[in-house]
Amino acid sequence: MKRALALGLVTGQFLLLAALAFLPHGTLWATNVGVIVAAIALGLVGAVLVVLGVVGLGSALTASPIPRAEAQLVTTGVYGLLRSPIYAGLMTGGVALVLVGASAWHVVAWIVLVGLLSMKTRWEERMLVAEHSDYRSYGARVGRFVPGVGRLVSGE
Repeated sequence: MKRALALGLVTGQFLLLAALAFLPHGTLWATNVGVIVAAIALGLVGAVLVVLGVVGLGSALTASPIPRAEAQLVTTGVYGLLRSPIYAGLMTGGVALVLVGASAWHVVAWIVLVGLLSMKTRWEERMLVAEHSDYRSYGARVGRFVPGVGRLVSGE
C-alpha cells in the first residue's frame, strides 16, 4: 500500500509538470518581455534548486517519498537552507511555466502540484522523523520550501 501511494504521488507530480509544459497557451495576461524575463529567471532558479538538491542527496536520492534504507540524513549545502529543495525547485519552475502559459488551467495545475508536493513532503517527513532521531531538530531550524518558513514544531 505504501509503495503504491508513493508511485501514485510521483506519477501525479510528473503528470502535473507535463500538463504545465504542454497545456495550450492562454490569454489571462500578455506574455510580454517582462513576463518572459521573469519566467526565465524563475525557471533558472527552479532548475538550480533541483540540481543542487539532487547533487546534495547523492546516493540517498529517490523519486519516491519513501526514504532509502540506511541513507544518511543530509543537512548541508542547499539542505542547510531548505529541507525540500527539489520540490521547491519544481514549484518555482512551475511558476515559470504558469507565467508563459497564461491560462487558468496552468494556474489550477500549479496549485494542484503545490498541494501534491506539500502532501508528499509531509508524508516523507513523518518517515524521516521515524528514521532519523535528529530530523525533528533539523526541521525546527530549516524551512521546508522557503528559508525560515515551514519549520517543524512539536507535534508535527
